[in-house]
Amino acid sequence: MSKKITLIPGDGIGPEVTEATKRIIDATNVQIEWDIVEAGTIALEKYDTPLPDEVIESIKKNKVALKGPITTPVGVGFRSVNVYLRQVLNLYANVRPIKSYKGVKSLFEDIDFIIVRENTEGLYAGIEHNVSDVAAESIKIITKKASERIAKFAFELAGREGKKKVTAVHKANILKLSDGLFLKCAKDVAKNYEDIEFEDVIVDAMSMKLVQNPKDYDVIVAPNLYGDILSDMSAGLIGGLGIAPGANIGDDIAVFESVHGSAPDIAGKNIANPTSTILSGIMMLKSIDEYEAANKIEKAMSEIFLQKDKLTKDLGGKLGTKEFTDEIIKILK
Repeated sequence: MSKKITLIPGDGIGPEVTEATKRIIDATNVQIEWDIVEAGTIALEKYDTPLPDEVIESIKKNKVALKGPITTPVGVGFRSVNVYLRQVLNLYANVRPIKSYKGVKSLFEDIDFIIVRENTEGLYAGIEHNVSDVAAESIKIITKKASERIAKFAFELAGREGKKKVTAVHKANILKLSDGLFLKCAKDVAKNYEDIEFEDVIVDAMSMKLVQNPKDYDVIVAPNLYGDILSDMSAGLIGGLGIAPGANIGDDIAVFESVHGSAPDIAGKNIANPTSTILSGIMMLKSIDEYEAANKIEKAMSEIFLQKDKLTKDLGGKLGTKEFTDEIIKILK
């Protein structure tokens, strides 16, 4: 039986990298019916909004979406299309696997950990105001409900992925109430998972530890801002944002997406690296129990990474987006 999945091509290089991913997934013969909807600057031009109602309706109906990068127009519409999607769909967990691949130039080899970031509150709740004309104030929201929920998600993910340790990241030594609550909730949840080791690390120390000994970590759980910063920093350990997949997950809805920007300066030039979106597509396939197809694609990707002449230019090769995709499909067939 075919599975209907929402596909949001996005802006800039989005249509190119999502098309590459779609072609690769289709080449595995997984039965997927793609429900293609538009968001971002393309939608703004057509519908006078960067996020038409039909996008939300499609995701709510299909429960699973694959999304390309979206540019949020400055001074128009939502503060952020990406943030709004997470909030309106209650996608409370941002999941960023950090995994190195042989053949991709990186600072470390054999890296394989996951960052789980609380997605709905913290400073990214966007509650801020001016204090006269001399200051601005942002309010950081940390709740018991959201903190317990994300900690439980991290431990459950660790169990499913065979990970042995969960590390909670915070700044509770200074932010004793807000981060203190997050840490307390993580500690309380950890008591229900005695088979998984638990530790907590202050965020600035965590930044140092990750660039020194990233192999020491399995699953990292953090509030919104810390998780965002650590995710991008960790991508730098394995070759950059172009190698890092991502997902935003709620109780019954998940949106899988490349984590880099829309790069409008190279859009339509057939030079974008679609790896981040392809790896996000692998995550998506696993979420709908298509493990065989997911593993086939990852195996093909691993083979391609070892062949310098078959990589995109940013990875040291000479191929364009389409040609790189063609090489992966050759292996799959």
